[in-house]
Amino acid sequence: MRLNFSSRSIAVLLSVLVATVLTALVFIAPTLPLQQGVLAAGITIAACFLLLYLMFEALIFREVNNIYEGLEHIKRKEFRRMSSKFLFRPEPLKRMRDEILDMALRKQQEIDELRRLQELRREFLADVSHELKTPIFAAQGFVHTVLDEEEEGNGMDAGTRRKFLRKAATSLDALDTLVQDLVTISQLEKGVLRMRRQPFDLAQLVRDIFEQLELKAAQRQVHLELLEPAPGTPAGPVRVLADRNRIRQVLINLIDNAIKYGREQGHVRVSLQPTGKNVRISVQDDGEGIPKQHQNRIFERFYRIDKSRTRESRAAGGSGLGLAISKHIVEAHKSTIRVRSELGQGTTLEFKLPRPKVEVRSEK
Repeated sequence: MRLNFSSRSIAVLLSVLVATVLTALVFIAPTLPLQQGVLAAGITIAACFLLLYLMFEALIFREVNNIYEGLEHIKRKEFRRMSSKFLFRPEPLKRMRDEILDMALRKQQEIDELRRLQELRREFLADVSHELKTPIFAAQGFVHTVLDEEEEGNGMDAGTRRKFLRKAATSLDALDTLVQDLVTISQLEKGVLRMRRQPFDLAQLVRDIFEQLELKAAQRQVHLELLEPAPGTPAGPVRVLADRNRIRQVLINLIDNAIKYGREQGHVRVSLQPTGKNVRISVQDDGEGIPKQHQNRIFERFYRIDKSRTRESRAAGGSGLGLAISKHIVEAHKSTIRVRSELGQGTTLEFKLPRPKVEVRSEK
């Protein structure tokens, strides 16, 4: 048979037991009258009951009840409704309750993270299917047009056929770029793609990139400017210890975006500033700027600030993955890309790279 005891019933039993013992001792004493003995027994029972009831209720039963309610919230997955407030803190019960609250907090964080990842996964699959569909349908349309003309015997002239096939090839090249970028991101996230760090002249790399993007900048009449320490100063030339090819990829993405989204007839400035053991690299444009609600998300894969930028990026041959790849490459170098932007004043993206240790020691 299962017995259910409450704090009140336990207090009554213990107080009666204590009072019985004390009353027996009182009756053994010959000098105490019967009425006073009964009165002493009643007062003893009342006092013992009150003290024991408060002790069990406040110190033990109420706390155990709070723990039980916490377990019920965990069972119903209502982690946020759990409370850490209770009156007294007997050490074993306090530790037990703290463990339960910590477990509930961890579970809630895991659930929130899973929901966030599920939403990102849903968005990513939708974006990938959309980005893959566009070049595939375009190439398919051009190729089928050429085939239909041949089958119908209309005799499409060689110039028109070449034009359609060139457009199909351009769409397939865009598809290849997208797939290669997806593979690169996957390798970076898994840590398969290793960084081959070696010292190199960062300023010279930026100049090479300026030459590569010179035509694109000229089309928008954008002036490219490199800010670096003077060659004769202790800080020059600017050398870093990093994977040259991957940093080249990062800088091409950042400078290309600055040209593309900056102001026409504007400026794109690349600043190289040695700061102790590192070099701070910043790419600044004078475009419209990025709203604050978008600044933390621009490095997500296929993230769109607005549709016009998406169309512009696709028309320029971008995959929509450049900033995401850049973020992963910089993080693989133990650094972080930071964004500073205000509407109407342009955007600055910056990160740091380590300098070769020999050069840092020589400055000291």
